[in-house]
Amino acid sequence: MRTRVAEMLDTEFPLLAFSHCRDVVAAVTNAGGFGVLGAVAHSPERLDSELTWIDQQTAGKPYGVDLLLPPKYVGQERGGIDGDQVRELLPQEHQEFVSELLIRYGITVSNDDQRRAQGRLNISPKGYEPLLDVAFGHRIRLIANALGPAPADLITRAHDHGVLVASLAGSTQHARRHAESGVDLIVAQGTEAGGHTGDVSTMVLVPEVVDAVAPIPVLAAGGIARGRQIAAALALGAEGVWCGSVWLTTEEAETPTVVRDKFLAATSSDTVRSRSLTGKPARMLRTAWTDEWERSDNPDPLPMPLQTALVGDAQLRINVAAAQPDSKAHELATYFVGQVVGWMDKVRPAKAVVLDMIAEFIDVVELLKGVVA
Repeated sequence: MRTRVAEMLDTEFPLLAFSHCRDVVAAVTNAGGFGVLGAVAHSPERLDSELTWIDQQTAGKPYGVDLLLPPKYVGQERGGIDGDQVRELLPQEHQEFVSELLIRYGITVSNDDQRRAQGRLNISPKGYEPLLDVAFGHRIRLIANALGPAPADLITRAHDHGVLVASLAGSTQHARRHAESGVDLIVAQGTEAGGHTGDVSTMVLVPEVVDAVAPIPVLAAGGIARGRQIAAALALGAEGVWCGSVWLTTEEAETPTVVRDKFLAATSSDTVRSRSLTGKPARMLRTAWTDEWERSDNPDPLPMPLQTALVGDAQLRINVAAAQPDSKAHELATYFVGQVVGWMDKVRPAKAVVLDMIAEFIDVVELLKGVVA
């Protein structure tokens, strides 16, 4: 598959795999794809350890790192806020709601738990610049920004290190801003995708973005987990694909067992865009957790990064408690996932997922050759 994206990234297949799990990143890279490690919640020490391991496992093959650099967040006027400042900004009403919610679903909460705010997002210069220092010390080929235009200094620094920059866009307007900023790749991500998304479908968004930002190469994202969907993406003008959800049920994924099993049983109608995990709209599995945050008599989610700080420890407790037999906490367990979850019905090695996608892509291309007389 010799597209411009494959040539730019020096990879066999223009199949980019976003994952928070280093094992998935390495497995996909070794299978001919291009793994991208989601590192927004990593400490510099952990990121260095993860990238060192990936370097060793992939033996020089290219891979990337994904960060979350939104243009708007609480504390941006100060260049970001630390953990203590975040805790001071969490309303008592919200803390009490989360504690009451956990108790109502059978999860014990102590006074110490109510004072902790363990969720972490490195979304400000104070948080992400140390991560960039680490990332540029490894053999990465790509830095991706998941929210908003990439900062100018990041693009300059990346290019100085021979690293490409990609930005994700959920609308054509956002894609044009990315193009003006000087990025090398744009990921057109439809609303079907897991995680932070807009509200335009992949089928509509991709050709709009391709036309709007030409000649910058575009990757299609959202609802892509099969070879036929790769073929459709290329037919829409994309030169590769960006996939995230499909890796969550692979053997290598670190997805909590209770969440993985929910994914395997879910249909494509079982997801919802919710602000309940990060403060920004993100598609995830609909559960009692998302339903509770949608109720009009409960508080609204806080802005990023306060919501993550508010619920980070609670999410850890939910997943631990939900693993116990007959636990009511099972009803709360959720995670980011796209509508393609309805096709994810078994656990497979990441390598097998890659090769099956490419094999089906080839079959579809051969089939289409017969359509044109």
